[in-house]
Amino acid sequence: MSASLPSKPPTAIETIFNRVFGWFVGVGLAPAPFYVLEVRGRKSGRIYSTPVDVLLRGDRRYLVAPRGHTQWVRNAKASGTVTLRRGRVADRYILREVEGREKAEVLKAYLDTFRRQVQRFFPVPAGSPAEQFVVLADRYPVFELTAQP
Repeated sequence: MSASLPSKPPTAIETIFNRVFGWFVGVGLAPAPFYVLEVRGRKSGRIYSTPVDVLLRGDRRYLVAPRGHTQWVRNAKASGTVTLRRGRVADRYILREVEGREKAEVLKAYLDTFRRQVQRFFPVPAGSPAEQFVVLADRYPVFELTAQP
C-alpha cells in the first residue's frame, strides 16, 4: 500500500470520543447502524477495534472509511475479513473492495445517511449527485460485507 494514499488521523478528542462511544456500542447501548469493527493487525497479529457506521442498501452491507486509507483499512485489506460486534453479538464478514460507479453510489448513500457524523470528511455536501463522488472515490475505501459461514 502506498504511503501517499490520503488518511485523516483522529484528533486527541476524537480518539477519546471513539473509545467512549466504542464502549457504548460494544455493550449494546448504541443505535442499529453502529458497530465495533474488529480487525487483526497485519504486522502485530493483535486485534484492533474502532466504532464504525455500517450502511445497509437493500440486502447488502457496506463499510466505508470516511477518514481514508487508515490503519484499520490496511489491516482489513491484508486479512480479507473483519468482525462486527454490538453487545454480545459478533459476526464475521468477508470483504470485497467496491470500485467504479458502484463505489460512487455507495459513497453518496453513505454521506446522505450519516451526514451528521461524516460530512466534515467529504469536500462535497450531502445530497450531491453520485457523479461528484467519482473523482473522490480513490480517497475513500469502500467494502461490501458478506457474512462468513
